[in-house]
Amino acid sequence: MPWTVGERFVDSDLAVPLHAVSVTGVVFKDDGRLLVIKRADDGTWVPPGGLLETDEAVERGVVREVFEETGVTVRPVRLTGVYKNISLRTISIAFLCRAETGEPSVSDEAVDVRWMTPKEADAVLPPLRALRVRDALDPNGPFVRSY
Repeated sequence: MPWTVGERFVDSDLAVPLHAVSVTGVVFKDDGRLLVIKRADDGTWVPPGGLLETDEAVERGVVREVFEETGVTVRPVRLTGVYKNISLRTISIAFLCRAETGEPSVSDEAVDVRWMTPKEADAVLPPLRALRVRDALDPNGPFVRSY
């Protein structure tokens, strides 16, 4: 069934609301800098990520999304948070990732890709995306948040 994020989805057999599931890669280099993209659709700076394919393992999805958007190959280190966006009906699963290979490059989804310090990223990321970065840096996670 065709759909867009934000619609109300109901499985007619189960009569329950459905959610889109996305992944976020909070990617760091050895020098402590964070990988961020400037989205092509709305110009916001965010950590790379996107919708999980229905037949895809979560960890493979974050690796795929980061590579597709940035050209950087990553290794997921640990789950850092699960975030439910009530109004968009999405659940995002965030991972702390380590950059392995590749140089950042623009893509169809990212008009700019940069390594930033956490402080630089915190200044440009939308508040709820900055929260995912702070959660990834906090050893007390993973966190579960709804907004």
